[in-house]
Amino acid sequence: MKLFKTYQYTKVEKKFFKKHNDLLQKYATTLKKLQKDPFESSLKTHKLKGKLSDFYACSLTYEYRIILLIKIVDEELVLINIGTHDDVYQ
Repeated sequence: MKLFKTYQYTKVEKKFFKKHNDLLQKYATTLKKLQKDPFESSLKTHKLKGKLSDFYACSLTYEYRIILLIKIVDEELVLINIGTHDDVYQ
């Protein structure tokens, strides 16, 4: 699948990794897994509800999530947000 980052995501991603540089390797592994199979069990990908019902979330770690839009027809993954559980679901 193709992976895309929104402009907003790129800004949040840069800020996130200034604080969490230790997660860069885990992040790279997670992105590779997403591209191969976004529903791999280790990612814990799940559909969101409420105002984020168009999106999915996957786990980077127990504390941190990545919000994404999955377009199965076009085989695209669009990264929307990254951060703590509380931050990304606001």
